Amino acid sequence: MSNTDIIAAIATPPGRGGIGVVRISGPNLQSLALEILGYIPEQRYARLSKFHAENGLIIDQGIALYFPAPHSYTGEDVLELQGHGGQAIMNLLLSRCLTAGARLAQPGEFTLRAFLNNKLDLAQAESVADVIDASTSEAALCAMRSLQGEFSTAVHALVQAVTDLRMLVEAALDFPEEETNFLQHGDVHSKLNTIRTQLECVLTSARRGSLLREGLCVVLVGRPNVGKSSLMNRLAGEEVAIVTEIPGTTRDAVRQAINLEGVPLHLIDTAGLRETNDTVEKIGIARTRAAIEKADLALLLIDGCVGAAPEDWAILSSFPAGLPVIQVFNKIDLLNEAPRIRTAEGGSAIYLSAKTGVGIELLRQKLQEIIGWQPPPVGEGLFMARHRHLQALAEAKGCLEKAGEATSDESQWELLAEELRLAQLALSTITGEFSADALLGEIFSHFCIGK
Repeated sequence: MSNTDIIAAIATPPGRGGIGVVRISGPNLQSLALEILGYIPEQRYARLSKFHAENGLIIDQGIALYFPAPHSYTGEDVLELQGHGGQAIMNLLLSRCLTAGARLAQPGEFTLRAFLNNKLDLAQAESVADVIDASTSEAALCAMRSLQGEFSTAVHALVQAVTDLRMLVEAALDFPEEETNFLQHGDVHSKLNTIRTQLECVLTSARRGSLLREGLCVVLVGRPNVGKSSLMNRLAGEEVAIVTEIPGTTRDAVRQAINLEGVPLHLIDTAGLRETNDTVEKIGIARTRAAIEKADLALLLIDGCVGAAPEDWAILSSFPAGLPVIQVFNKIDLLNEAPRIRTAEGGSAIYLSAKTGVGIELLRQKLQEIIGWQPPPVGEGLFMARHRHLQALAEAKGCLEKAGEATSDESQWELLAEELRLAQLALSTITGEFSADALLGEIFSHFCIGK
């Protein structure tokens, strides 16, 4: 992927809108601007302009903005043409940019160029996509903090601390005859513990931030007619699933995203599990089994009027090992019982009424407890972490743990130095200081074209 040519793309979503933007980036855009606008635009000055076709006809009229290098998003010359937001107009304007010497940008290429030109580090670049894709306001704010560099700053501090300790250890190894009173056993152990505590704090914030980004997949499972669809509608706050008295009404998985204190939950209402000869219902049950295999959490719905039956226990025992389960005893409104929660085999049991909403708040609280979500203290931000970030932090944590085992014996300090080097390397991959081209290509390929 070259960053010496000129790229262009539509930077606004497809469809009709009041405004559409075509973004152009590359070296020496004055000649391209002169060809399309008829003049060379002033720096960082919004001017009403006519956008011309090759034959001189006017394609559209709008605002032209010119940001010369290096003071632009990509670090290159950037020209933005803001016209009317019709798809046909945007396609015409983009085609005109291509005939004027630009090529169509690849997904994420604008942000990739910003990274290559040191306008953003890799973690910040990924946060651009996270801000765009955020499904809750909490996730958006978390992603913006990472985009502003808070996550990168914390990682850089860790890298610096590890580097400093590594330097001292390697100096002691390289010059054993020198007076190295500044690096005693206690000093190494103390400095290493400080780094490990600092890393644990970053990892905790990153894990919580990852919940905001990824969300959690929650599957509603149970026999037919136990109230799965009613509970789905109650949690979603709208009628997203059909509810009837006829068992087997739900034939296919119904999906709905909800917001639980800022954490996206992806609810899946499934077909009731039972023996059946109905071909369509069998397909629905097979899809239920597939959804359970991919779920992060299962809600096992049980008819509270009749209690847990052998079929319910059979469903529970069929769940994958390690899958968290909440047993939900529904229809307590028919029994005039109060909502409650108790410890049950394999998890917790909550008694509620999906029809009236009584006990739903208990379920929400238990969901928060199981997923480990707690809003951060006032003034403390979370980091919008991706899976690769968590892997890198966990890898660094493991290296520091191994390093800790080697601090007490100087004969093992070569191992200590190596583990510190590996920890430094793992942490540096987060911000892109050590990244393979394949990793960059994978990350930026998931961006939209205009970013």
